[in-house]
Amino acid sequence: MKYVVVVVTTSSREEANKIVNALLDEKLIACANVFGPVSSSFWWQGKIDKAEEYLVFMKTEAELFEKITSCIKRLHSYEVPEIIALPIVKGFKPYLEWISNTLAGE
Repeated sequence: MKYVVVVVTTSSREEANKIVNALLDEKLIACANVFGPVSSSFWWQGKIDKAEEYLVFMKTEAELFEKITSCIKRLHSYEVPEIIALPIVKGFKPYLEWISNTLAGE
């Protein structure tokens, strides 16, 4: 089983919570952390832009990434939302088992 942290940025805490709640309801993530606001700088439409955003870390299994992406795209206000998965290389075994058990509905 491969575990990942899916990272997403949103325009508001409300949008972050809406996405997190939908993914939790569908058992696509075991848990999430919402940080922010954070200051973001990025290239967009040929120029450097800045925004105040909220950063979301969601713990899940890698095989669920495509379903998670579909759900986020449906709910997200950005034209091109940041949706990336970072591998969990190592973790406390009981915690990783908790992720699997949570996603299995136990």
